Amino acid sequence: MRGPDLTAALYDYIVATGTRETREQRELRAETRKLAHGGMQIGPDQGALLQVLVRMLRAKRCIEVGTFTGYSALSVALALPRDGKIVCCDVSEEWTAIARRYWKKAGVAAKIDLRIAPALDTLAKLRGRYDFAFIDADKPNYTKYYERCLELLRKGGVVAVDNTLWGGSVIDSSDRSESTVALREFNKRVAKDRRVDIALVPVGDGLTLAVKR
Repeated sequence: MRGPDLTAALYDYIVATGTRETREQRELRAETRKLAHGGMQIGPDQGALLQVLVRMLRAKRCIEVGTFTGYSALSVALALPRDGKIVCCDVSEEWTAIARRYWKKAGVAAKIDLRIAPALDTLAKLRGRYDFAFIDADKPNYTKYYERCLELLRKGGVVAVDNTLWGGSVIDSSDRSESTVALREFNKRVAKDRRVDIALVPVGDGLTLAVKR
């Protein structure tokens, strides 16, 4: 059965009753909204889902590809145990400077290992097994990020991939832009990937969850 259309009022209800944002999360969202690219930030509903996934997995070692101003990393770090760690891959000193302020303010900076470098370079250097990975970066490289994260994950670990509905453009055959084509091909690839169990969840701009078999 198809759920109700997500009106602004219904979304506000979801945030009000289905999330538990900290003050730092709310303040970070508010500051990020003022930026020219503020729309790249995930919403509180998605942040809450990431936190639940991390807790369900009892994750200690996490990866993030694409950090922006740090809301998703903050959400994950808040859900990690004291000895947990998330490696964050990003290339922007400007945006992640905002992230660092809020991570410190929230008392989770020690759990976050920010690497300023091309994500594929950082991922190539990682060793050992990870529990959870979140991908929210440049779309043409999604397949490469996914493949490397899947290699690093333990059995039963989860890769969460953002923007897989892309505002509905993935089903618009007339949209041949680079990012849309990349996402369309990525979705087809994951749908056929028997190394994982999958669900495409209509939260935010579409979140694909892939559990490593």
